[in-house]
Order: sequence, then C-alpha cells, then structure tokens
Amino acid sequence: MRSQTFGRLGMVSTLTLGGGGLGQLWGATTREECVATVKAAVDAGITLLDLAPRYGDGKAEQVVGEAFGGRLPAGVRVTSKCNLGNPPLARIERILRQSIEASLRLTQLDRLDVFLLHSNIVPRGNAMWRRVDTSRFVPQEVFEDTIRPLFEKFVAEGLIGAWGVTGIGHPDAIVAVLGQDPKPAVVQVIANLLDSPGGLKFFDGPAKPREIMATAQANGVAVMGIRAVQAGALTAALDRALPANHPETIDYAHAAGYRALCEELGENPAILAHRYALSLPIDTLVLGVKNRQELAECVMAADSGPPSPEIVARIDASVA
Repeated sequence: MRSQTFGRLGMVSTLTLGGGGLGQLWGATTREECVATVKAAVDAGITLLDLAPRYGDGKAEQVVGEAFGGRLPAGVRVTSKCNLGNPPLARIERILRQSIEASLRLTQLDRLDVFLLHSNIVPRGNAMWRRVDTSRFVPQEVFEDTIRPLFEKFVAEGLIGAWGVTGIGHPDAIVAVLGQDPKPAVVQVIANLLDSPGGLKFFDGPAKPREIMATAQANGVAVMGIRAVQAGALTAALDRALPANHPETIDYAHAAGYRALCEELGENPAILAHRYALSLPIDTLVLGVKNRQELAECVMAADSGPPSPEIVARIDASVA
C-alpha cells in the first residue's frame, strides 16, 4: 500500500483502519471477525489504527489489544480520542487523563501515538449552544486556554506522542484552531463527495470541509479523511432502518444521481466513493469497515487510485 507524508509525524499508509466497524457500530459482525480484520489490515500495509472509547463502549480498543497483545507490528501506530463535553474546568484534566489511561489499558499499550479531542469545538455564544443536547460541545476558549495546554503536558509526560482535533465542530472554530500555536499534529475532516457530516452536523450553514483541509495543509497539520461513504449514504443501499427525516436517509436520497452514474459506469458506489475521497487533499482515509471482505474492497479501491478528473467532474455534477 502506498504511503505519504503525515504532517510532522512521518509517513502513513493511504488507508487507516477506523474503529467504528470494530466497535460493531456499522452493522452485524463478531469479535472474532473484528480481530481478524485488524490483522488483515496490517498485513495489507495499513499503518494507522484509529480508535475511540465511544466505538462500542471500548470494544474497538479491546479488539486491538486482543489482536496484538500490546506489541504492535513495526511501524503501526494507534490513535484514540476523548469526548470531553463541557465539564467544570477543574475536572477536565482528570477526565482526559482517565480516558487516556483507559485506552492504554484496553489496547494493552504504554503510549498512544495520537490523542484527539472527540468533541465539537464551538465558539461561545454560537447558536449551537441553544440545542437541547450540547454534551458533544467544547467552548473554543476552553480548548484554547485549558485543553490544548493539557495536551502539550501529556506529550511531555510521554502518555501520548502527539495530539489532534476532530474537525466536525463549527468550521470557523476549527479553521481558527488550525492556525494557532501550538498547532495540532492531526485533524480529522469529513471527506466525501457530498461534503456532508450527516448526523454529525449540529450547526447551520455549510460544513466547509475543503476549506478545513486547505487550512490544515497550509499549517502543516496532517489530515485524516473520515466518512467516505457518509455512514452508508453513498453505498448501494443503507444497511439499517432509519427514519425518513434522518440525515443519512436524506443524503442517501440526494445521492440518487450518483448511484445512477455508478450503474452507468459499472462501478460499486462504495468503492467509487472511497476512490473519490482519495482524490481530496487528505493524507490518509479512515475506513469504517467491519469485516475482511469490506476491508478488501477498500484496499482494492486504494490500489485503483483516485478517479480521473473527468469522472470526478461527473460525480460532482451528479450531486450538485
């Protein structure tokens, strides 16, 4: 598998194995199959495993611990995250530290290579704070004044190798954070042909993922592309029952022209969606696979490379 520069963190494989499928969030699978999928991913040349406690209440991290017994193959790195929310300032360090320690225990490792804030960074006073559920939100100034210095402290202590942010918060806040020092080493950004975060979007207006990618590149921040098939909306058929007004159902309907184009071209929509994501300015694409067959399809997509500029233009037109 091809590798490319991962910001200031060296090299990374074109694909990253995500923990959502390993945590059994994306449809039925088994623990045994998930362990086998992790091993197959590494055998295929994948060098980054992207985990989080939220992925199956720790199941994804347990799978990696079981697969390698705390001894990762040479060159393989692991990320994890913390959905912090907006607790009292005095509790933030304890929550972050306990999250890291729990991830280390489950993965059987002694250090996380990258630790990311899993919460949405939101400017204080933004309309997002008027939502009923704000448990995923962190005030931008709390990130800047408290969380970021703690991340730097954890690096100095050797608990983590680097830190990053999940770029699905308010886009203006993410762009601002990427330009400030100390900068994150990594940002995770929506990378799909709809530019859609789907059910992860809690703000009004466009998500601006391509502006976030460009800002990250300009500041030397590595970009991990996520949600290439937009939680199934860019596949041939949704694999779970969702209400008609669900964001993924709406995106699936929006992609009808894309599926028609795939039929014309004789392409699998999921595979072409992954190839499209690889045409975007990202350093690695995080997969949401839950078994070895889905993994093999994604590896095949990466081997095929991005679509031609002509096909990219036709895809863009199909969902305009």
